[in-house]
This record gives sequence, C-alpha cells and structure tokens, in this order.
Amino acid sequence: MSGSSQNQTLTFLLRRFSEAGIKPRTRLGQNFLIDLNLVRLLVRSAELTPDDVVLEVGTGTGSLTALLAPEVAAVVTVELDHRLFTLAREELAGLENVTLLNTDALAGKNRLNPAVLDAVRRQLEAAAGRRFKLAANLPYNVATPLVSNLLALERPPESMTVTIQKEVADRLVAQPGTKDYGPLSVWVQSQCRVELVRVMPPAVFWPRPKVSSAIVRVVLEPERRAAIGDLEFFHSFVRSIFLHRRKVLRWGLATAFKGRLDKPAVDLLLRRQDLGPDSRAERLDPQRMLALARAVQAQLGD
Repeated sequence: MSGSSQNQTLTFLLRRFSEAGIKPRTRLGQNFLIDLNLVRLLVRSAELTPDDVVLEVGTGTGSLTALLAPEVAAVVTVELDHRLFTLAREELAGLENVTLLNTDALAGKNRLNPAVLDAVRRQLEAAAGRRFKLAANLPYNVATPLVSNLLALERPPESMTVTIQKEVADRLVAQPGTKDYGPLSVWVQSQCRVELVRVMPPAVFWPRPKVSSAIVRVVLEPERRAAIGDLEFFHSFVRSIFLHRRKVLRWGLATAFKGRLDKPAVDLLLRRQDLGPDSRAERLDPQRMLALARAVQAQLGD
C-alpha cells in the first residue's frame, strides 16, 4: 500500500511539500485531513464493496485514494493542481485500478467535466454489476456545485460520502423554516437520505481552515428520485424560487415565470396547493415544493 495512506500526518506533508518546493493553495480549497482516524472513518462510512467505482475529487497527495483502492473495483480521482497531481502520481504508483486525472471536476458552475464523467463511465462499463459512488475530502469551493450536478445525472452516485464545510453540511440537512434551508436542501432531500457523520474542528486539517468541517453521507433513494419525474425542470424550478428568498412565494413565482404566468394565475395555483398569499419558499418541505413544481409545469404546458 502507498506510503501516503499510512503517513498523511502533518510531519509527512511538511516533508513532502518541502521536498517539492511547494505550498498549499488555500484559494483552491487545499486543506489536508491529517487525522488518520477521520480519514478511515470516511472510508468506513462510504460502505464500499468490490463492485464499486469511486469518484474522488481533490486527490491531494493520494492519502485517501490509497485507502479506497484496495476496497473497490476502480477509483477515478481528480486533481486540479498539477503540482499535487505530480506528488500523487508518485505516491499512487503501482495501484493499477486508480485513474488519476489532472483536470477540473467542473466545466462551469452548472456542469460537470465530460472527461471526468467519461472516465467514470468507462470503469462502470468494464464489468457487469458495477456501482457508482463518490468518496472524497472535497475542496471547499467545489462541494455545492459538485453534489448538485452529480444528482442531476441520468446515473447519479448511489452514495456520496464526503468532507465538506460544516456550513454546507448544515444546508444539506436543514429543515423547512430554518435559516440554512434552501435550494440545496430541497434538491438533495427530494432524492436522498442525508446523514451527518461527524463534525470536525479546524485543527484536524493542514493548513487550518477558518471554519469547521463535517463528514456527510448522502444516500440516493431511487423511488423518491423517480417520483420527481422531470428532474431538469424541478432543479431549475427550485433554484429560481429561492433566488429571492426574502420575498413571498407569490412574488417569486411571478418573477421566475414572468411573461408566462400572470399574478391571477399564480394566485390560483397557490390556492389549489392550499398555500396562502404570505407563503414563503423556505417553509415548504421537499414534497410540497415538488407538488408546486408539478402544478406550475402543468400550467405552463411544458
């Protein structure tokens, strides 16, 4: 097994970065998890099997990658920083089921990199019965768009076990009517079961971030996802409704569908959904939001 899997301690990282003459780039979300017990907790929480194809975003030095590889059929791991890509390639040499990509996992805020998706697809198609999962210590700046866009895929991951900012974790598990409840909450909870595994202080990372983090496990529930129907419309609907979250839902709908739904039509839609004129998006649970989205879509004739 790679030395990095055993040695991503602060001492190891300081030595490897010094040898390479580089420093972490915090603007890229490069905060390395140096508590090996927590790295192993992430792997255990992912509940991996020999049939799994795991996507990892943020390879770093390859510490987590090396722990994932013996447990699964294949790992596709993505590192944007060429300097870290070079380090990881050295640490992961000899692990034949690891595909290491030096690229961005995203091709824009609302789109995943096709090269990454192609690499995952090839591994999934390499043998029958393979299953897609995400397991990663995610760079902070990609967590929200990555999770959102993966759930928009025709074949999303069966589970996503990740370290993320606690702020994002709070949004994933937030309940209606709370300050953290928003489009990410609705989009994820409408399809998945979300579990907060562990909250982590800044001290377990190097360099220390200014905020706490969390390990979160998101498990796809296929029946719940299938009930949505038009995923693309629902995803767009949820984002548009929360654009002006301080406004009442009546105003938000009229603004989001200006020129297609006038205010009398909006009022009728809300009455049919038993929603009063003072109703707000942040008070609707995912099922009520889905019912409203269906009513709007039917009214539009889309």
